[in-house]
Amino acid sequence: MILKEFYLKDINASRRLAASLAPLLRTGDILALNGDLGSGKTEFCRAIIHALGYHEDVPSPTFNLVQIYEPDLDDINTPAVWHIDLYRLENMTEIYELGIEEGFDTAVTMIEWPDRMGNSLPEGHLGITLSMTEKKGARNIVLEGNDYWQSRLKDLNF
Repeated sequence: MILKEFYLKDINASRRLAASLAPLLRTGDILALNGDLGSGKTEFCRAIIHALGYHEDVPSPTFNLVQIYEPDLDDINTPAVWHIDLYRLENMTEIYELGIEEGFDTAVTMIEWPDRMGNSLPEGHLGITLSMTEKKGARNIVLEGNDYWQSRLKDLNF
């Protein structure tokens, strides 16, 4: 079900939305980011990762497929993050070779191009669809999820 819809005038507004979503995320959360090439999926993920406290460079995982961010050992409040990009995935068996199921249990997992997973995408994920608009640089962002996400996103202030 559609939980929230946003019209954002530029990529900076998209980054601010992502940063406001970040504090609501917990270990075990799965975000499925949909959208055409250039719609801002990676920038949205990058903004979440930075807002969670990871200050290093956040490259697109297009070629590595998986980028993992681990908190310092003494940091019990920051979740690990798995940033996954399945755009280059050739077949379904490669999903299991990546070992991404571990991220589902131990991290906040963000998946770009989740449609490549078919029926393997876990239920209970938060769907985030980004689409460009007629206005240059503007985006529509739609958040979709179940009742669990509806209650979690009630505190999303944007």
